[in-house]
Amino acid sequence: MISTLLLTILLMIGLFFFIRGSIKDRTEIVTIACEDNEDNILSYLKDYFYKRSYQVKAIDTQTNKVTLEGVVSPSIFLAVFLSFLASCGLFCFALVLSMLFSTESNLFLGLLILAPLAGFFYWKGAKKVEKVAFRLDSNTQTSNNTVLTIQAHRDELIQLQNNFPFIYSVKETV
Repeated sequence: MISTLLLTILLMIGLFFFIRGSIKDRTEIVTIACEDNEDNILSYLKDYFYKRSYQVKAIDTQTNKVTLEGVVSPSIFLAVFLSFLASCGLFCFALVLSMLFSTESNLFLGLLILAPLAGFFYWKGAKKVEKVAFRLDSNTQTSNNTVLTIQAHRDELIQLQNNFPFIYSVKETV
C-alpha cells in the first residue's frame, strides 16, 4: 500500500511539473536563407505579422532589426484539458489516501475541488505579450540571397515556416 502511495505521489509531482510547463517560455532563434530581395521579404513579413495581430514596437535602422509585440490568448481547450488531467490525478490520489487511511467517508474526494486551479493557473500565465524580433541581411556570398534571422515563440516560428514562400534553407539555433 505504501508503494502505491509513493507511486501516486510521483505521479502528482509529474503532473505538477506538466501543468507548470504549460506556460513556459519557448523562444527560439531561426536563421532562414531566402531567394528574394529584402523588400519583398519585409513586405511579406509585415503583412503576415499584421494578420496575426502583432504591432511594430521598434525599428533599428543601424542593425536592420524590427521588433514586434502581440498578445497571445490562452487556449480554452488546453485550460479544460489541464483541469481534466488535474482532476484525474487528484481523484487517484484521493482513492489511494482513502485506502491507506481506511476511511468510510469520502473526505479525500474533496481534493477534487482543487482541479480547476490547473486551468486557472494556465489561463493566467498563458495570456502574455509575445515578442518577435527579426533582422534582414544581404548574403555576401551570392547576390540574390537574403538571410532572415528571427527570434520568436517556437509555435510562431513553425507557423511562419509553413507559410513562408521564400525559404530554401533553415538553420535553427536556440
